Amino acid sequence: MEMTTITARPGLSGLVTGIGRITALGLGPRPTAREVAALLRDNLPGVGILTPEERAGAPGGYVSHLLHAQADFSISAVVWQPAAETVVHDHVSWCAFGVISGIEHETIYRDMGDHLVEIGRAANRPGDVSGFAPPGDIHRVRNTSGEVGVSLHVYGADISKLGSSIRRTYDLPIRISRPS
Repeated sequence: MEMTTITARPGLSGLVTGIGRITALGLGPRPTAREVAALLRDNLPGVGILTPEERAGAPGGYVSHLLHAQADFSISAVVWQPAAETVVHDHVSWCAFGVISGIEHETIYRDMGDHLVEIGRAANRPGDVSGFAPPGDIHRVRNTSGEVGVSLHVYGADISKLGSSIRRTYDLPIRISRPS
């Protein structure tokens, strides 16, 4: 297995080893995302996994720092300025994430062909961990706190080769689902 560690980080090697054990089991995407999320829940690092310069982020937006990449998974830390948000997007693979600081407000959508329907919302706070897998992973994420946010993301792909974890972005009208 080809392995590339981008930068040595405190606490990262244990996560890499644990995630490697999980991916070696050959589970499907959803079970893998759940298992990696459970590992993150018990081993989520602090903001010290990033340097002070990395924790500063990008003015007005967000930036992803690739911490580790190998053929079957990658680990990134995302730094979010207050109010920074993604476009509506989905992913190339399963994903597990944990919030270290800030509040990541996630809005989840279903693709109806000619429009998106909002099907859920979550305010992920420090210590919150989750996992998901395509299909059904269309979302937008926004830092709704007044502080710089940091989250750790694990993707089931080598994003050092792909360049991004995003499969596609959506520019469809959005409707809110209302109970019948």
